[in-house]
Amino acid sequence: MPDHDEADQQRDRTVQALRAFASAQNEMSRLFASDRQMHTTDAAALLHILDAEHEGRPLSPARLAERIALTTGATSALLNRLEEAGHVQRTREQSDRRVVTLRTTPEIEAAADAFYDPLTVQLGAVLDDYTDADLQLVEGLVTRLQTTMRSYMDSVGRTTAAE
Repeated sequence: MPDHDEADQQRDRTVQALRAFASAQNEMSRLFASDRQMHTTDAAALLHILDAEHEGRPLSPARLAERIALTTGATSALLNRLEEAGHVQRTREQSDRRVVTLRTTPEIEAAADAFYDPLTVQLGAVLDDYTDADLQLVEGLVTRLQTTMRSYMDSVGRTTAAE
């Protein structure tokens, strides 16, 4: 059984590795923005819209504003830029026609695929080195860490808003 200090050091290294991975993801987003000659905030918003579409839960402008921490007015200006550039379309798909859904265009989806697919292949090759049980363990860990972080951010946000 590892001693307490060794276990603490391992936890610290694991958290640091997760932070470094998150930082690398942020850098990829910045590289994508540079590749597409767009502002990093616009690219980040676009990636949120793409991810939500791939998950089968497309975003509304209000939900996007929450995810990228912009006001609804700033998000509207951002969406106008993305729409004018031909990257995003606002649609009304719900029975309630007041609900706007954000959709990416085939052109920007193809550009994102071309940019990210080589990395996806390389990451897949790394994951192939692990068993399904290993990956399930990591998935469970990351999911619990995300839930904990979101809960903490929600509590900090409520505290900050109340002050």
